[in-house]
Amino acid sequence: MTSTPDLAGKLALVTGASRGIGYEIALQMAAAGAHVIAVARTVGGLEELDDKIKAAGGEATLVPLDLKDLEAIDRLGGVIAERWGKLDILVANAGILGALTPVGQMKAKDFEAVMTVNVTATWRMIRSVDPLLRLSEAGRAIVVSSSVAHKVKPYWGGYATSKAAIDMLTRVWAAENAKGPMRINLVNPGPTRTAMRAQAVPGEKPESLPTPAQTAAKIVPMAAKDLTHTGKIFDVPTDTWTDAALPTPL
Repeated sequence: MTSTPDLAGKLALVTGASRGIGYEIALQMAAAGAHVIAVARTVGGLEELDDKIKAAGGEATLVPLDLKDLEAIDRLGGVIAERWGKLDILVANAGILGALTPVGQMKAKDFEAVMTVNVTATWRMIRSVDPLLRLSEAGRAIVVSSSVAHKVKPYWGGYATSKAAIDMLTRVWAAENAKGPMRINLVNPGPTRTAMRAQAVPGEKPESLPTPAQTAAKIVPMAAKDLTHTGKIFDVPTDTWTDAALPTPL
């Protein structure tokens, strides 16, 4: 999927929008006509995004928010409802890698941080905006996963467990809405030139990887009005949709 959808008049919420893939998704969705609600902790990154979107003639609303502030996530849905009355697109992109360490040596605070940001905060966001997506004529939810959710990779217990949980949560949510107009899918971005990737694989040459903009360009079409897939995983490196384990290596 590479064709950019027409998102004119759409309202899109993107988490983790201050850098990396989330930043580029927000930028590209704004360029396609969407008003982007950009959520992230880093104010500077959000302001830079806002400048770029406005310079290109687009519109954005910045929401500086730490996803560990779960009650703030709960309030966000109400704010969106009051101002816009609905939400057309959710991109649940934000996540943290956490410590890569043996399961038996993992610190409780590190495991809990990964689960809070990657799982609990994503569920709270889904719960907060689900009623608003239902009010859209073509609600679209894109939840960022990873291939490690479907394989046993030593030392990745925290991150892999969080992504496996998110995969099941998203699939169940999709199944619950299978008869309606909403389309709810997962995406595996694959290896991408991001700060998280550099943290995870420090010896890798960044220039050997796709840029965040290149990866985002394959994800944005998942918001298209004519999309029929739901409850699936879109694998960016292979441009394929799948129901089961992701085919690409980490």
